[in-house]
Amino acid sequence: MRSVSGLPTAVFSHPDCAGHLTGPGHPERPERTSALLSAIESALPAMCGRVKEFEGRHATEEELALVHPEAHIERIRSKAVRAAESNSIVFIDPDTAVAPGSWDAARAAAGTVLAAVDAVASDSVANAFCVVRPPGHHATADRAMGFCLFNNVALAVRHAQRKGLDRALIVDWDVHHGNGTEAIFYEDPSVFYLSLHQAPHYPGTGSRQHRGHGAGTGTNLNLPLPPGLPAGRYVGELLTGIDAALSAFRPDIIFISAGFDAAYGDPLSGFTLTPDDFYRLTEYLKGVAEGGCDGHLVSTLEGGYNLEGLRDCGLAHLRGLAGLPDLEPTRG
Repeated sequence: MRSVSGLPTAVFSHPDCAGHLTGPGHPERPERTSALLSAIESALPAMCGRVKEFEGRHATEEELALVHPEAHIERIRSKAVRAAESNSIVFIDPDTAVAPGSWDAARAAAGTVLAAVDAVASDSVANAFCVVRPPGHHATADRAMGFCLFNNVALAVRHAQRKGLDRALIVDWDVHHGNGTEAIFYEDPSVFYLSLHQAPHYPGTGSRQHRGHGAGTGTNLNLPLPPGLPAGRYVGELLTGIDAALSAFRPDIIFISAGFDAAYGDPLSGFTLTPDDFYRLTEYLKGVAEGGCDGHLVSTLEGGYNLEGLRDCGLAHLRGLAGLPDLEPTRG
């Protein structure tokens, strides 16, 4: 039985993530991670040593191949080479860009989440929050889309499984359905994928009827909800979904695809969650991890495009992971 008492929460990041440029006006921009990391730096003195920062690493091509075929890996590399040769940004689709620095950025984003898994699995930290970009949950095994090049959380699951953490629960609260993550694990009984997302919305997937297939039947749970509901409805639906997942599945590690575009005021969302809602969800999942899988929990940034909302919700999430009190609770 692993004890997390006295262990810090880790914040993992990598400077190469800033090299993924997407062009003027694109919502998935370098300022997302720089704004959140700056806010975390400013908040560290008040966190009483409960949070420590770590630099991640690049994923190797062998590690990328845990999820992605060689053709996909080479496609991303060649797009970055083309961008460098033309000194421009190359678009894979209308949403998804590759710049000269995107190859290093994408490997840094993926590798940093793998480094977080290593730290949590080795008992050097209690849990981890990875502030990385480009995000990952729309990337399928063989297709980049929806701002995503490699599927960071899927790679982290496979990496954890190589370390003996065989059964993974992924909780995805990004406002967009993680179609890539779902597709990668849809027939895999060792991974339970749970998604709360806005519907109808991009990418148009995530029906409640999609529960997995073959051996993976019953290990996929989608919770599509319309925009504009009270925040408590979204929170309650996700908490109920987590309990339903745990009634049928016992994880060795929990991953959070932490999209803060589900927050009120995000330009790509109609959801209404507040920082306090993210704190509550985080606190609940932290308790689940500590009670059922030795505290093994790794969170990785997905969406969140209002910089102020991203800072506030990301800090609330971090405080929840670290077991620090909520700064501005809105519920009695």
